[in-house]
Amino acid sequence: MILELVGEAVASGARQSKACEMINVSPRTLQRWRKAGVGDDMRRGPNSEPSNKLSKEERQKVLDIADSKEYRNKSPKQIVPILAEHGKYVASESSFYRILRDAGQLKHREPSRPRTHRKPTELAATGPNQVYSWDISYLKTSIRGMFFYLYLFVDIWSRKIVGWTVADREDSEISSALVERICEKQDVDPTQLSVHADNGGPMKGATILATFQRLGVFPSFSRPSVSDDNPFSESLFRTLKYRPWFPKRPFKDINEARDWVTAFVYWYNREHRHSAIGYVTPHQRHEGADKAVLKKRKRVYEKARQRNPARWSRGIRAWDRVEVVTLNPSRKREKGNATQKPTARDREEIARAA
Repeated sequence: MILELVGEAVASGARQSKACEMINVSPRTLQRWRKAGVGDDMRRGPNSEPSNKLSKEERQKVLDIADSKEYRNKSPKQIVPILAEHGKYVASESSFYRILRDAGQLKHREPSRPRTHRKPTELAATGPNQVYSWDISYLKTSIRGMFFYLYLFVDIWSRKIVGWTVADREDSEISSALVERICEKQDVDPTQLSVHADNGGPMKGATILATFQRLGVFPSFSRPSVSDDNPFSESLFRTLKYRPWFPKRPFKDINEARDWVTAFVYWYNREHRHSAIGYVTPHQRHEGADKAVLKKRKRVYEKARQRNPARWSRGIRAWDRVEVVTLNPSRKREKGNATQKPTARDREEIARAA
């Protein structure tokens, strides 16, 4: 019956993995049943209950404690330690949570909204000046506890550093002014630009949000304490601080820091061969010169294979251009839908926040 139901669902256009998920059967199990030609569900399951399972009376005791006047406004994380202080052990925290969940009593009761962990909107770039990523990093000074702050904007499609500054403080006014200079210098249409950052104060300050709204830029933010949501900037800062010539001693003043960053940006944009974009420089890719570079490499390899075909058991190295770069890709992205632009609802939310 299960095989027939899944077959009907797939024939109607459903995905087999989703159909298996609905009936709690793995696709591998389905494959094994088809191969064996079985007609019945061959799963046997456990023949006895776990020996450490809580009894009905013990589960009721957990509910009575959680519902009592003394503990009804406390979470299991608080209840269990308090019981231990009184010399009592009833069940673990996880058991408290499980029993309350089964009884339908695990609900959000505070006046605030429940905490959410919504993944940032997927942003995809098919060319330069479509999606920027930025962050701020510390640069040590000769005074303990004091730092210079490096503001760095990178185009995720070309990996080019499109703007930067070194300041003596973190301030949304500095980042706001930098955004305006970048848009002017790069001749960007702000309404077609998305800028992603983490949740720091300079990134979500009223000044920069107001600037984004005025220019028409769509701001995107990482989840709190999730550095993986801003991987391009994190990777860039790692490259910066692990260069062999990165100063081992603190910068003596802000001008020295700016001079060093100027030299690094020139090297990174015009000399560094970036692995993620086919080992061309960010400047070549940003300006479109990488097409000719990659074609030339491909011709060289094809000629080498023609001269000595016995040495090539497979095709030549793929010198293909990376056409789409995605930030925070969605796992449920449909085929053929490589780009994801901010929705009208996303822009309205940002406008209200500003």
